[in-house]
Amino acid sequence: MLIAVLSDIHSNLRALDAVLGSIGTVDAVWHLGDVVGYGPEPQSVVNRLREAGAIGVRGNHDEAGGGGTCIEFFNEDGYKAMVWTRTRIDESARLYLAGLPEQRMPEGSDFTLAHGSPSDPIWEYVDSPEVAQANLSAFDTTYCLVGHTHVPRLFRQLRGRMRAIAVDRGGRLALDGRRMILNPGSVGQPRDGDPMAAYMLIDTATAEATWQRVEYDIAATQAAIVAAGLPPHLARRLSSGR
Repeated sequence: MLIAVLSDIHSNLRALDAVLGSIGTVDAVWHLGDVVGYGPEPQSVVNRLREAGAIGVRGNHDEAGGGGTCIEFFNEDGYKAMVWTRTRIDESARLYLAGLPEQRMPEGSDFTLAHGSPSDPIWEYVDSPEVAQANLSAFDTTYCLVGHTHVPRLFRQLRGRMRAIAVDRGGRLALDGRRMILNPGSVGQPRDGDPMAAYMLIDTATAEATWQRVEYDIAATQAAIVAAGLPPHLARRLSSGR
């Protein structure tokens, strides 16, 4: 089974389409939340994911887009973008976002899906071995997939402790039965210094995960952000992947 894992699309349709075009034929598409927010095409991104048959979980931006009060905790740019987003999605998209579960274990798999972390799916960042270690008791599967940081990451158990393992573009990892927390990076707003859209492929036949990057039309997305009247910083940061 070949599975594409996407996270933090953030209403960036051009990045999403580039990723979907790059992955080719897969058996499943899993997303790890933050489908909307920041970017200029929230409705189209929701539609595209639904057309692709993607299953996934709810991020903090999705919760806010679905009408949640967590919008009050956003920074100024995020708040402005989410208020705008709420006016640009229809009722079907709103219900889709609100109905996403906080955590999911796809049937027949050994993976748990969460946006932030398995213990705090909406808000916690798994950004250190210590946080990864503290989350081991929060999921029962061998592997956990998370997003939220916008940075490709891997934490793997070794001699009873979670260790951070460097992840490079095109990096390949054996899913060897050791407990792991894996982050595919962000499709629509990378923050690891590489502006290319990031995603992950999981091949259950070979028991391997690979981290992938693909180029997309950043300038066109930036122009759409500005034209929509969204905060200019949200456009500028796409060029540097920060």
